[in-house]
Amino acid sequence: MTLTAAPGRARQAAGWRPPATSYGLGLAVAGVAAAWGVHRLLPAVPLLTAAVVLGIVAAHLPGARGLVRGVCRAGLSLAGKRLMRLGIVLLGLKLSLNDVLGLGWATVAMVLGVVAATFCGTWWLGRRMGLGGDQPLLIATGYSICGASAIGAVSEVSDSDERDVATSVALVTLCGTLAIAVLPLLQHPLGLGDAAFGRWVGAGVHDVGQVVATAQTAGPAALGDAVLVKLVRVALLAPLVAVLATSVRARGRVKRTGGSGSQEIGGQEIGGQGAGGQEVGGQEAKRRPPLVPLFVLGFLAMTALRSTDVLSTAVLDTAATAQELLLAAALFGLGSAVHLPSLTRTGARVAALGLCAWVVIAGASYGGVLLTT
Repeated sequence: MTLTAAPGRARQAAGWRPPATSYGLGLAVAGVAAAWGVHRLLPAVPLLTAAVVLGIVAAHLPGARGLVRGVCRAGLSLAGKRLMRLGIVLLGLKLSLNDVLGLGWATVAMVLGVVAATFCGTWWLGRRMGLGGDQPLLIATGYSICGASAIGAVSEVSDSDERDVATSVALVTLCGTLAIAVLPLLQHPLGLGDAAFGRWVGAGVHDVGQVVATAQTAGPAALGDAVLVKLVRVALLAPLVAVLATSVRARGRVKRTGGSGSQEIGGQEIGGQGAGGQEVGGQEAKRRPPLVPLFVLGFLAMTALRSTDVLSTAVLDTAATAQELLLAAALFGLGSAVHLPSLTRTGARVAALGLCAWVVIAGASYGGVLLTT
């Protein structure tokens, strides 16, 4: 008669270990706690900004960098992708269609023009400067829509390299943080009233938290208009991701070469023939992103739910806190992927693109505010 060991004893006998991602996820949680502490001590520093910076620090701090690049890497990468998606879904609860319509069609049209000019101009400049990979696309998305959240969303459908994502997030976060200090100094020299300043900030600053930190310096009227205008930009995330996903699918192609049966999709070989002559393929469908990613559908569903006004203030506040914590963990994970020495080859060009994009969005949004005021 054979006796079967109890599951717990079997795991113990086999040397059971926690999942490989648990170490990195634990480090991300610790990073969020540290970022929250920084934000409490320095309220002017948004939680998300502190999370990115601490992630970069952890990746270069002696003693911690070994963990970041080794046993914690899988969990940190998971945080940068999966938790980012959950945060984007909850971001939809901040947007109400009634609030958007209350801005008026002139302001909505202004925001559409600013987003289009910033996205196309930044993407074109990035290509002209010779930046490789998806950096021009990701930086253009981050500047024109909603900072790191938009970069994370687009990187999911474009299957971007983690280093390109991390570099783009770091640049957009840095420029958005500088806006907190610079834009309030320009309000009176540019002749902007409080409401107009709020619309300028909402149309020109990248992340929602950075918009709040910048606009609150001019009072509640500026803050209210800034958040509404910013949320109109956030609403454009879903159609942008859908368009890019369609573009990626359109570029995907199957190419057979030399009778080997290998398949190439978007320039990357994904299949061939095994040693026994059996074709190794059938992965095309797995590599082609859906027309509308699931997390974008979740974002739209949350927006529709918020527009019904059935959710209580307590529920919305709880969701907002969860959303910020999820994005903070994701941004810590992305920040930990930044490798500063590797940026020396393109650092100057990336910085130049960030400065040019900043001028483009600030100028376009300022002109738009003047035309609609």
